[in-house]
Amino acid sequence: MELTVPMPVIGVVRSGHQDLESTPIQACLNRAEHGTIEIAAPYRDGLDGLAGFDYAWLFSWLHRPRDRGGDAPLRQIPFLLRRQRRTMGIFATRGPRRVNPIGLSLIQLLEVTGRAVVFAGVDLLDGTPVVDLKPYVTRFDRAPGNPRCGWFDELTISDGTAPEQLAGPPSPPWRIMSSPRGWQDGGRSGAGHNERWRAVPPGVPQHPERGTA
Repeated sequence: MELTVPMPVIGVVRSGHQDLESTPIQACLNRAEHGTIEIAAPYRDGLDGLAGFDYAWLFSWLHRPRDRGGDAPLRQIPFLLRRQRRTMGIFATRGPRRVNPIGLSLIQLLEVTGRAVVFAGVDLLDGTPVVDLKPYVTRFDRAPGNPRCGWFDELTISDGTAPEQLAGPPSPPWRIMSSPRGWQDGGRSGAGHNERWRAVPPGVPQHPERGTA
């Protein structure tokens, strides 16, 4: 199925974030920080009436970083699962690496002028393109009961959480052990040399093991 979907940019986000790793992962986790949406001139009439709402859905185009190899992988390790190194299908995550990198942020509206929107709840890089704004309507947007939230229900997520805080534990220091012949991780050969070596973590006995060949 080949379809072309036109998506004009209606504005741009202005925030204090330049690096993805230090940017909070969700707007609701960073309500104390304020940002601005600069609306392009052709679309400013669309702001009429928005000031009557407390919250809005901000749809953005997550223009960076992009996958160097092309399309985003359909199974990824989400930011929140970095320590567990668990993969999830892309449609079960809220991360920025997507087939269509559309961002969804629930922002609090602080001020709506004729050309800009000042908001609380920043989770976007400075310069992020904006593709749409829609008001949050409790009657439409709040799900009834206590909906299941998949693997997110297993986590405790703190305010201000950013990807750089979710890195896995540091790798242990490695040392080099050599053996006359057995390991295939590396080696050297030639006159006087017939040696193999590998890196091993602390706690492994330092006695070299002999290979089978």
